[in-house]
Amino acid sequence: MRRKPGPVAGPPEEPAADPNTAARAVSDAGGEQAPGETEAARRRRRAVFLRELAEARELRARVQPRKTKERRMREALRMRTFRI
Repeated sequence: MRRKPGPVAGPPEEPAADPNTAARAVSDAGGEQAPGETEAARRRRRAVFLRELAEARELRARVQPRKTKERRMREALRMRTFRI
């Protein structure tokens, strides 16, 4: 027996654009400060981002040690190439 096709789901709806999110994206991309955002808040967000980035790199180093070793070797070779 053949089953009847169910309702076809369309693409998921995107949430309404938040003006703060859009301003924050511009702030991160262009280096300009979002309106109403203090320098301290921007630095706090940046510190959180850099901390998470470092954690992700450490996790990658533990999960894929061979790739990490290869990356370190390439970086060392690049550094030696430009030394005088």
